[in-house]
Amino acid sequence: MTIDDFELDLDDLERRMNGAIAALRKEFASLRSGRASAVMVEPIVVEAYGTRMPLPQCGSVNVPEPRLLSVSVWDKSIVSNVAKAIQDSGLGITPIVEGTVIRLPVPELNEQRRIELTRVAAQHAETARISIRNVRRDGMEQLRQAKLDGVSEDEVRLWSDEVQEITDKFIGEVDKALDVKRTEMMAV
Repeated sequence: MTIDDFELDLDDLERRMNGAIAALRKEFASLRSGRASAVMVEPIVVEAYGTRMPLPQCGSVNVPEPRLLSVSVWDKSIVSNVAKAIQDSGLGITPIVEGTVIRLPVPELNEQRRIELTRVAAQHAETARISIRNVRRDGMEQLRQAKLDGVSEDEVRLWSDEVQEITDKFIGEVDKALDVKRTEMMAV
C-alpha cells in the first residue's frame, strides 16, 4: 500500500459502534419497566431434556395484556421446569400455571425498584459508551500506524476528526436511549 492509497474504513467503525447500540437496546429491552414485554423472558434458561435451553425454545411467549405475559409450553412434561426457571430468574414475577400455559402478571414497580433499575440502565449505557470508545481507539491506532507509515499529518488529522465525529454521534445515541429508558421507567 502506498501513502496515497491510505483510507480508513469508517464503515467498519460505524458498523462496530452500531453493534454497541444494538447490544444496549437489547439490554434495555430486558429491563422491566412495569410493562409486559416478551424480551423480559428471553434470557431465562430452562433445564429440559437433560440440557439447558432458552425459554423461547420451550414454548411461545405472548403479551395478551399490557401487564401480562403468557408462555404456552409446547411439551407438558417440562411445564414445571419452565415455571421454576421463571421463578428463579430474579424477574420478581410469580408464575401462575394453568395446564400448559404459564401466566406471568407483571406487578407495578415501586419507587425504590424504579430508581434501582435506572442505575442498572445507566451501567448498561456506560458499557456501551466504553465499547464505542474502544472502537474509536482502534481507529485512532490505525491512524497512528498510518502516520508512522508516512501518511501526512494533515490527512491523519482529517481522518481523526471524522472518527471523533462518528464517535460523538454514537455516544449521543447512547445518551438519548438512556434518557428514553429512564423516562419510561420513572413514568407512573
